[in-house]
Amino acid sequence: MTKPTPKMELVAPAGSLAALKGALEAGADAVYLGLRNATNARNFAGLNFSNDDLKTGIALAHRMGRKVLFAINTFAQPGRDHEWQTAVDTACGLGADAVILADPGLLSYARMRYPALRLHLSVQGSATHADAIALMHREFGISRVVLPRVLTLAEIEKITRASPVDIEVFGFGSLCVMAEGRCLLSSYATGDSPNNKGVCSPAHAVRWHDSHGHLEARLNGLLIDRYAPGEPAAYPTLCKGRFEVQDQLDHALEEPTSLNALGLLPQLAAMGVRAIKIEGRQRSPAYVRDVVSTLRAAIDSLQTAPDRYSQKPAWQATLARHAEGSQTTQGAFERPWK
Repeated sequence: MTKPTPKMELVAPAGSLAALKGALEAGADAVYLGLRNATNARNFAGLNFSNDDLKTGIALAHRMGRKVLFAINTFAQPGRDHEWQTAVDTACGLGADAVILADPGLLSYARMRYPALRLHLSVQGSATHADAIALMHREFGISRVVLPRVLTLAEIEKITRASPVDIEVFGFGSLCVMAEGRCLLSSYATGDSPNNKGVCSPAHAVRWHDSHGHLEARLNGLLIDRYAPGEPAAYPTLCKGRFEVQDQLDHALEEPTSLNALGLLPQLAAMGVRAIKIEGRQRSPAYVRDVVSTLRAAIDSLQTAPDRYSQKPAWQATLARHAEGSQTTQGAFERPWK
């Protein structure tokens, strides 16, 4: 008889109450969300939660037997650490099942003030090897770590075997060419670090210009891309811009594409990965619902019959519709070099 595959938790993004409800109805085991302030790495206008929405969303999740994880994943600024501490207080007071933190000082505060609160190390903490994870577990009592999207399957397996805590990896969503938490590109172009603002291209730096019928996308005056009439225009991100290199115009660093680990779920489950995360708190409720329902079906299929698991064309078609640049990749997971 085949040994059952350990269940992997499906963690979904929620940038609004509508997205939270959609994620839960589509089968997410947990949702992650943030407050409407600088403590949240997706602090965009029109997104995130008021306290009333949080109370409604948390109550709904708990009635359904699901979890709510608070992302307080930017780094506290000098002289303003009370804002980040207050966010932890708010999360705990509202009944968060865990908080997702990157700042060591904030991890220390949370552990000392709320010893029963479950702590997850954010991907912004950039823990890429087992010793770093063991240190964060020993010093701050973390229960889970979210791994950056630059690790190969072999590296993830090695980390998982040695880790004293649960491992969570991204299964779908936008890719990052850097190890999260270590990127300086946006600081160069916009003056804001992703660790502080939580976004590669803050809205204040984005400029659109019509130049002889072509649409130019700029960050603080730096030309990122130029689109021909009728060509779909993407939100300007420095690493995904098109630049002229040796007389050729192309994506010099990274093409717009989304990570899709649907075909790797059996390997990830066999390694002992405990959670699959979907990127996209800035995306629409329709995106959340479609991607969650697809990965829910895939994980359930794997759990029910691991030896007969296969990707269904309908699953891939759904994910392709929501992929950045309308294309997907297995990213660093399938990287051939070691």
